[in-house]
Amino acid sequence: MLPTERISYSPISQRPKLTLPGGKRMAVWVIVNIEEWNPRETMPRTVLTPPAGGSPSPDIPNWAWHEYGNRVGFWRMLEMFDETKVPAVLAINGTAISSYEPIARAALERGWEFMGHGYTQKNMQKVENEREDIARTTQAIAAYTGKRPRGWLGPGLTETWETPDLLVEAGYDYVCDWVLDDQPVVLKTRSTPIVNIPYTQECNDVAMMLIQHHKASEYYDRAHDQFEQLHHDARDSARVMALVVHPYIMGAPHRMKYFRRIIEEIRAMDDVAFMTGEQIFDWYLRERPDALAAGSAG
Repeated sequence: MLPTERISYSPISQRPKLTLPGGKRMAVWVIVNIEEWNPRETMPRTVLTPPAGGSPSPDIPNWAWHEYGNRVGFWRMLEMFDETKVPAVLAINGTAISSYEPIARAALERGWEFMGHGYTQKNMQKVENEREDIARTTQAIAAYTGKRPRGWLGPGLTETWETPDLLVEAGYDYVCDWVLDDQPVVLKTRSTPIVNIPYTQECNDVAMMLIQHHKASEYYDRAHDQFEQLHHDARDSARVMALVVHPYIMGAPHRMKYFRRIIEEIRAMDDVAFMTGEQIFDWYLRERPDALAAGSAG
């Protein structure tokens, strides 16, 4: 289906009010992306351009740059999450669960939600068999955690024309690839609709640091400004804000303090709830119990 066939236009100002429990006006969720980069393939992202250009193999500098995040950066982040007692969602490649098992174990011990993020860090339009890729990711998470994942984030937010259909058929409740709203919305599929939980391309360290090349403090500045506006918007109806980080980016020594600062600042707000993706999904269905049956857009 085309995007316009999956979701109808719905102005946020004309929707029924959404109310969070406990008098909260806004939900914030934090997604930590854990990836395994295959050293035999072209690196998904690069921090250094090879002197002669092209895509050399092996690409040790760029592979090692990503590996630092899993060896060091994640553990720097984990210390902050433990100190602030903020829950996170682990968006993880299926292969990364075994390759970086101590990371998976740390998340499991803390009760973090595991979200499917492709079997490997590869564009979903380039995997050999998308249905099988989703199934293998699901099985890897379920086997390790004892619980099937309910949410999905495509590597690089990539999808094929069929992805939402395949996710529903694989038992997923929600997806995050459709970054087009500040509230959960419903996408039509060829069977049961699926909910899209608000994600972010703006408060995402990949966009800020790797594509736009901002200084480290941009993460705090942008997240602070975005939070202020969404908090204002939420005076009449609840809003959802995502903060997205990768250990090899925001886990770097010169950037970590800016991630910590925005988490601590938001945590101090009495009318804001830190939630996981599945908690946001469950809340939304309580607010809109007919949403999936109707397949509405908002």
